[in-house]
Amino acid sequence: MTTHTTAFDPARVAHLTGRFAPVTDEVDVLALEVDGRLPDDLDGLYLRNGPNPRFSPIGSYLFPIDGDGMMHGVWISEGEARYRNRFVRTPAVRAEEKAGRALWGGLESMITPSEAEVGPDLAHTFKDLPDINVVRHAGRLLALAEAACPFRMSPELETVGRETFGGALPAGITAHPKVDPVTGEMAVFCYGLEPPYLTWSLIGPAGTVTSGPTPIAGVDEPMMIHDMALTARYLVLVLAPAFFDVNAAMNGGSLIAWRPERGTRVALIPRDGGPVRWANDEAFWMWHTVNAYDTGPDAGVVLDYVQWPRLTLGPAPAAQNSPGEPSVPRGLIRAVVDPATGRIERTPLDDAWVEFPRVDDRRIGRPHRWIALAADSGRTQGLLPGEYDAVRWYDTQNPSAPSHVWHAGNLSVGEPAFAAVPGREDEGEGYWMTFATDRTDDSSWLLVIPGQDPASGPVARLRIPVRVPLGLHGAWLPTEE
Repeated sequence: MTTHTTAFDPARVAHLTGRFAPVTDEVDVLALEVDGRLPDDLDGLYLRNGPNPRFSPIGSYLFPIDGDGMMHGVWISEGEARYRNRFVRTPAVRAEEKAGRALWGGLESMITPSEAEVGPDLAHTFKDLPDINVVRHAGRLLALAEAACPFRMSPELETVGRETFGGALPAGITAHPKVDPVTGEMAVFCYGLEPPYLTWSLIGPAGTVTSGPTPIAGVDEPMMIHDMALTARYLVLVLAPAFFDVNAAMNGGSLIAWRPERGTRVALIPRDGGPVRWANDEAFWMWHTVNAYDTGPDAGVVLDYVQWPRLTLGPAPAAQNSPGEPSVPRGLIRAVVDPATGRIERTPLDDAWVEFPRVDDRRIGRPHRWIALAADSGRTQGLLPGEYDAVRWYDTQNPSAPSHVWHAGNLSVGEPAFAAVPGREDEGEGYWMTFATDRTDDSSWLLVIPGQDPASGPVARLRIPVRVPLGLHGAWLPTEE
């Protein structure tokens, strides 16, 4: 572990510039400008978390893992909207604000501050990075890190503090827990650099850990697993061959090694605590699942997800393969995993360049009809990895039908999230929301797109008073009575 700065120029890092560049202003606006008309049946908060360094980074910067968290919230009610953004103020962020500069380097640089700089409690520790996602469960609003303790936020986005779930999960959780809409349970997992390398847990609807953390047998090396899926019976984890190599990182190499010869494994983890069912396949990488569900008591598990040939971080093309490495298709995939035989059958649904898939969250763990994704239309030159200029919707009940596409023109769009109309059960009865930034003037907008006719585009565009950096994850949180 080093404690000195190395040669590093943030201005040369693509994901610290342009539409990804961090913002530092924290703003409150009580009445947002609306282009169009906000639907009267929207009542809640659209909230997004994403990497946003508080100060100019030192040492290294690895998108999308590095960066301090910043929450962007739009409260909507009775056809009007207000906005507020706030940093997730971890102890490290507060220490850097006191110093007026960055004290921790990016993950690959291993730069940590001394005791003279930050005191004994924070000296030579790694920085908390709750900058990936946000979830609301059991009355808690949580900013989520890649694999560490989340930070609890107040309803007005002030930082409350580190959340360990009553001390039951001191190692934390990853950034993509799944909340079962039927039982109210939240399923989580966590990976680490030391044994146990991978654990899973269940958190009951009251916020108490009811199961775990349970080590997953058969995982004896540290590896990166970004997302999971949930069915009525299983937690579903995709273990791609992305292994952490701390020794290499400390000697100037990459923190994560891609080893395709190891293949990709899928773990079906029974929620009742039974033995894990394993399936093996050729190597592929998965950032995000769409959803998963059981097809019967003794039948296969359907898993929809976005597939990439390999893991790449930063500005490198996400579909690049190493010489001699088998070519794996990218795009939207449906896999059926047989828990009895360990066989996996993968069927491409579309080879479009897509990411950030979402369904109506009320369908998590159950069959879903509509899938929404951010997409690259192929019409815009110079988009960076993680930047998209269209939104696509797929109807899984009509797989032969063409996808619905809304081309965003000069806008770069983010992850879509669904806001259901209260009292309506149909997946189309609601609105898709996403932040977008205009490439011509850097203005940012919240888009509200009708679920019944998404290709027609937004019925309302809300002008955001600050630019919202592109990436990462958000949610619609309906007002709770």
